[in-house]
Amino acid sequence: MPIVDRAQLLTQLSPPLDHLLCSQLLDEFISAEKRFIQRDWEPAELDGGQFCEILARIIYHKDSGNLSNAKSFDDCNKYIENDQVNHAIQPRQNALHLVRVLKTVYKFRSQRGAVHISPSYAPNHMDAKLVIECIRWAMNETLRLFWNGDREQVAKAIRELLQFDVPCIGKFEDVLLVQRTDLSAEEELLVLLHYAGEQGFSRTECGRHSQSAASTVTRVLQKLTDPSVRQVVVLRNGNYRLTDLGSRRIRNELAAKLLLE
Repeated sequence: MPIVDRAQLLTQLSPPLDHLLCSQLLDEFISAEKRFIQRDWEPAELDGGQFCEILARIIYHKDSGNLSNAKSFDDCNKYIENDQVNHAIQPRQNALHLVRVLKTVYKFRSQRGAVHISPSYAPNHMDAKLVIECIRWAMNETLRLFWNGDREQVAKAIRELLQFDVPCIGKFEDVLLVQRTDLSAEEELLVLLHYAGEQGFSRTECGRHSQSAASTVTRVLQKLTDPSVRQVVVLRNGNYRLTDLGSRRIRNELAAKLLLE
């Protein structure tokens, strides 16, 4: 599946989670990821509080049995941390670990001041990275606890959620299009395979989604799968997917080209 497939995540999480809260949570998570990869640091730093509020309500609902779409962040946490009431989430440390991470993000983003380490280092980037990594952990832990499906599928979803989003790829009905015009044929195929995730793309799909000639696509795939490069691997079903070396190249060399500019 493409990275961060919202519809599948919502289906697998709701039920058991409340549909509205789960939908809101996924929207906040995906928005935070996209803004972060687009280097829009301030929303990732400030808007992380909305993700925390929604997830706190979700945990409160599952732990108490009471559904509230407006209960405050602090009130949700007070119940979850209260040793004098009965808790549905067991073992208790699962809920406690989550709310402690959420409290760190919630308080940090509201109290953090601009502390300049050096003239060349942007503290808002550092702060936003801390917030986004905590949000990623909390989202992955939510999947682990509440995913309503096969355990291998949740493991796959968690792995793919840890990858970059691909803002430069647009989906128009059943057509995928890399909307940047400054990529080489090799870079375009790497970006497409990054988007394809663990499932990968078949040779036919690679050709269909690429704007390069068929002969160029074949030549590039041969190069990327060559033993001397090993950035792409052919799966048993014939699909092509990125290796760890290919993913590292995306992160180190092509991250800026995932943006829509």
